[in-house]
Amino acid sequence: MAERPASQARLLTPGYRGLFVGMMFLVCTFNFADRAVFSVLAQTIKTDLRLSDLQLGLLQGLAFALLYAMAGLPIGLLAERFSRLRIIAGATAIWSAATVASGLAPGFAQLMLARLAVGLGEAGFSAPTSSLVSDLVPRQRRASTFALIMLGTPVGLFLGSIAAGAIAARHGWRASFWALGLPGLLVAGLVLLLLREPDRGLAEDAPPERRPPPPFGAFLGELRRNRSLRLVIAGGALAGFGMTAMSQFLAVFLARVHHMKVAEAGAFYGSISGLALAIGLLAGSFGTDWLSRRDLRWPAWGAAIGLGCAPFLYWLALTAESRAAASILLVLAGSTLLLFFGPAGAMVQNLLQPRMRATGAALYMMLYTMIGAGLGPTFVGFVSDLLAARAFAGDYAAACPPGSASALAPACAAASAAGVQQALMVAVCVFFLSALLFLLAARTLRDDLYDAAAAAQRSA
Repeated sequence: MAERPASQARLLTPGYRGLFVGMMFLVCTFNFADRAVFSVLAQTIKTDLRLSDLQLGLLQGLAFALLYAMAGLPIGLLAERFSRLRIIAGATAIWSAATVASGLAPGFAQLMLARLAVGLGEAGFSAPTSSLVSDLVPRQRRASTFALIMLGTPVGLFLGSIAAGAIAARHGWRASFWALGLPGLLVAGLVLLLLREPDRGLAEDAPPERRPPPPFGAFLGELRRNRSLRLVIAGGALAGFGMTAMSQFLAVFLARVHHMKVAEAGAFYGSISGLALAIGLLAGSFGTDWLSRRDLRWPAWGAAIGLGCAPFLYWLALTAESRAAASILLVLAGSTLLLFFGPAGAMVQNLLQPRMRATGAALYMMLYTMIGAGLGPTFVGFVSDLLAARAFAGDYAAACPPGSASALAPACAAASAAGVQQALMVAVCVFFLSALLFLLAARTLRDDLYDAAAAAQRSA
């Protein structure tokens, strides 16, 4: 067993692990609270700034995802070499300041710049956090520990949605961005004040690594060799396409199809998303951690089962006539879908050696963001505009310009509702392909996990 200084041994105590999980939960909460603001206020912003659905999709998707994806892999490589806690603190400060700037934007171009900056900041959270979890927590508990941190997702979505809707109803949509962006700057300081950087491989009792991390070419070689890793990353990225498309347009769907005002749509969006994320994260992560004691392939099988069932539940939810039925079905669909999230992230970590884990998580999140957050909402916005024009009896573009209040407003609203409803029904079909990729990953997962564990032991 490797000898450790007392300062490092303390980082493996239950008390410190609890502090670490609590602080990362708080960072995650503000991460997703800031995202929820735009989702909830999308319809209000569209009307105020006279945006099309395609522009709305670009702001929620490509504008956010572009710098997130471009910065993700370089940040992952930096996290192999420098303090991951400083990276997380700096990233939190950047996205919080950019959220405040979003509330100052006078038009589409300025809002896009602010969204680019939000994406740049949020790119610094997932990869360093995943790497830190792997250094502080044993292999068999990583999915469930990561799930506890990611519970900040539903909490952030719920609190951010409720707060954004309530503040916007009283003080306008811009004030919501300011109110939820400023506290993140305080959280960034607490990360640096309360947490300490662990040695790489600490939980696996690997000796402190003084050599530089493997070059990026070695990581690419491991990626080529490891079939399960490639399939898990691809499956998770495709799942992100449908999941982000649904998430970013859910409040818009509720406002148009179920005729909700901004505060009401925000409350429903936050409640539905929060419940679905919490149930799916906990069931998928703790369930597959427990089942993997019997068979190491259960993380991939569980992800595939959830993804294969989700589209049917979403189709029922999107066509339900009553709000109550739609809400219940949306929670069930989201919970089933989210079974993949925790196991997928843990599989990426467990299939790699300690000094490659931040890079692996960064590559996964880069593809997840580009395919999911970048293309998903943009696809829905584009298809929604096309299908709304098809549903309208006449020239939709001329009769229903964004933000108009013409005599044809009821007909425009009906066409707009039909467009977003049908676009979301198309988008969730991608879950079938994602489920297939996780099933294929399960075929070689057990052998690849044994190989990764043996490589980690050889470095100890």
